Amino acid sequence: MKNKVLEYNNVEIKLDSELKITKLSLIVNKGDFVFLIGKTGSGKSSILKSMYSENKIIKGEAKISKTNLKTIKEKEIPYLRRKIGIIFQDFQLLKDRTVYKNLEFVLNATGWNNKNKINERIELCLEKVHISNLSDKYPSQLSGGQKQKVAIVRSLLNDPEIIIADEPTGNLDPKSSIEIMNVLKEINQNGNTIVMATHDFSLLKKYKGRILRCKGGKINEIQANELNIETVYE
Repeated sequence: MKNKVLEYNNVEIKLDSELKITKLSLIVNKGDFVFLIGKTGSGKSSILKSMYSENKIIKGEAKISKTNLKTIKEKEIPYLRRKIGIIFQDFQLLKDRTVYKNLEFVLNATGWNNKNKINERIELCLEKVHISNLSDKYPSQLSGGQKQKVAIVRSLLNDPEIIIADEPTGNLDPKSSIEIMNVLKEINQNGNTIVMATHDFSLLKKYKGRILRCKGGKINEIQANELNIETVYE
């Protein structure tokens, strides 16, 4: 029996925009690599934001990492986000501190207080993403691809059950995009579940994963042999 990390059943998501997301159902199992595709405005980001309680679930049943997203209280949201790794398109690094200090800040904010354990955890995660040499650099000294690798390290710090990546290659050149995808695939092969929103057709052709298409606030799973450029952008 597969271990479910994420399960939505007839979910409705509260949004400020005109787009309505209703009767949404999906299951993500442990170890899955899931691509969430669809044109801009199709609801991809809104669905991802609901997974870490940025957008509220107002109907249906929704669980992620054993947390009920419909009944979660405001004070419980920080604890949920410790169990989830989140990677943003625009990196969201603190510009006034080094890579190491960015990562230390996250661990301090999530309850770590033993300096030796903090140091060990940061070094381990930097090694996983192959950027130990960037520890003392400031964000202004890094390329876009390097910044995104730091963001991936940050998402791994609290050993999350699932990583949510919202267009992680969206601001990168093709070479950097491939590097980021190779890192994410390696992390996935080591056991981390990943849900990644993208509209990059070339990545979908190059890398294997489940493909969920978002259209008009609804999701349906498509097979790799059904994939074409219209599938992604229509």
